[in-house]
Amino acid sequence: MLRWLVAKAARSIGVLLVSTFAVFSLMFGNGPGIARAVAGLRATDEDVARLVVELGLDRPLPEQYWSWLTGVIHGDLGRSYFTGQSVSSALATRVPVTLGITAVTVALTAVIAVLLGVAAATRGGWVDRGVQFGSVLGTAVPSFIVAIALVFAFAINVRWLPATGYNSPERGIGAWLASITLPTLALLIGSVASAAQQFRAAAIETMSQDFVRTLRARGVAERAVVFRHVLRNSAGPGLTVLSLQVFGVLGGAVFIEQVFAIPGIGQLGNKCAQQGDVPMVMGAVVVTIFVVLIVNFAADLVASLLNPKARAK
Repeated sequence: MLRWLVAKAARSIGVLLVSTFAVFSLMFGNGPGIARAVAGLRATDEDVARLVVELGLDRPLPEQYWSWLTGVIHGDLGRSYFTGQSVSSALATRVPVTLGITAVTVALTAVIAVLLGVAAATRGGWVDRGVQFGSVLGTAVPSFIVAIALVFAFAINVRWLPATGYNSPERGIGAWLASITLPTLALLIGSVASAAQQFRAAAIETMSQDFVRTLRARGVAERAVVFRHVLRNSAGPGLTVLSLQVFGVLGGAVFIEQVFAIPGIGQLGNKCAQQGDVPMVMGAVVVTIFVVLIVNFAADLVASLLNPKARAK
């Protein structure tokens, strides 16, 4: 088990280094272009050249990355090129907002997708066809289209929920839930649609195994077969799907936070990308990658505890 954990941790660190270097190279590869965006269109070539040196963009890319990585290890993600604000402090107020919406969305996805997937696999017929049709429809419709429809339906027409804005949990759980309900629903529909299909497929595959037929032949109740054995043996693929949904929800947050004016990572990254504030964008990207890797590692760990055979993969 310890060797497996070390191997998984080493693999995650390797993925983190490779992915951050790739993103860093794309963002910081054009030093004069970055300096031009910071200096403005009216800046002279001499001003741009001076700014390239001031920002350290004239150094070799590996040297720039190593300097940035060293700062990250010490908790310093750099500073904004436009405001001078610490990237770490800017993200500290944004990360909890996005992670809160993501956690609620993924938790609801797990419950609803499992129920729908198991119902479709065990009952078949119109239930199965309905789940598959709903999954295709939910996957096909973009989340921002769903978000706009929800605003018209619940914020404009009936005025049950706020159309925009965010209330932190410190202002009251009720106010917080009201402010994240529509963004969560917009992300939830596509997330459940994708996960339910995967849970259905995993449950059907597990139910076709010999041990399930043996349990039924011995007279074990169908409910016990499904909830004690089928779900447990389907946990590995299911947890993998849920960990991937975290990445999908974080990606969807870029658009959803714009629609609902939610002050999260997605809104910050989108705004700074338009400005050309590369350190801020890089900080948002690296936090997102780190969260995804942590979730994947935790999902693999839980799956290995539920099914020790997963450690051999």
